[in-house]
Amino acid sequence: MDRRARGPSVPPAERVRSRFAERVGAEIARELPSGYQRMGRVLLLRLPPALRPHFGTIGEIWREELGVATVLVRTGPIEGELRAPHVERVAGDPTETEVVEHGVRWQFDAARVMFAAGNRTERLRARRIVRPGESVVDLFAGIGYFAIPAALSGPATRVRAVEKNPVAYDYLVRNIERNGVTDRVTPILGDNRDVALEPGSADRVFLGYLPSAIPWVGRAAELLRPTGGTLHVHTVADAREARSTAEAEVRSAVTEAGGRCASLVAREVKPYGPGRTHVVVDAVVGPPRA
Repeated sequence: MDRRARGPSVPPAERVRSRFAERVGAEIARELPSGYQRMGRVLLLRLPPALRPHFGTIGEIWREELGVATVLVRTGPIEGELRAPHVERVAGDPTETEVVEHGVRWQFDAARVMFAAGNRTERLRARRIVRPGESVVDLFAGIGYFAIPAALSGPATRVRAVEKNPVAYDYLVRNIERNGVTDRVTPILGDNRDVALEPGSADRVFLGYLPSAIPWVGRAAELLRPTGGTLHVHTVADAREARSTAEAEVRSAVTEAGGRCASLVAREVKPYGPGRTHVVVDAVVGPPRA
């Protein structure tokens, strides 16, 4: 079928559904979801189990329509501290890819490393809120989601990026090099609860872990300078009161750690399952009052 004859106004999902219907019939084709996530040359789909006999066909149609190299289907939730995705390759072969976002180049294996497109705004914000010359710690660095944008805020900025997953750590090192910030970012392989990080040395700490980084607030607070600093705490809360709930939980965790919240601002990042919302709380933490 000639793509040019269809015209550019037809969305990719409609083109895929039309071609799929030609093969399996309109009734089955109606079950095909429209959503997809493109990560460079790799496409990630969420398909209902009822379509499993047709995964290969669906993957090939998507691959042809969008010109990607590989199509993956999510087969389960992202779980555990290593945050490894559960996916199945249904078309194509290579799963290593690169995403260019706001001038940052992210290389990773989409079958082995999580990349959340919905966190795009937060990755961009990391570069904007870090002040040149700050000392920054990223306790859940992954492939450099926040560490690299933070380092790009200025040549004097110094970032310590901790990552436990050895696969993600390998890409973290590569991405630091690809983005020209080897002189600003120190990658650290290990569990952030055990690795050697100097207390009282950070102006800012990123805690980008879901479903909740709140259990790590105490660890992060001890890294802040004696005069205080800023924590960026990611968590998931009930959508109806997401921001107020997240703020209360972070305030409680900071107080328990012996700190004091000078200010708290919660931002909704994206939906996180039915009735749940991914929230980040910016907490300016000062020493406890005498």
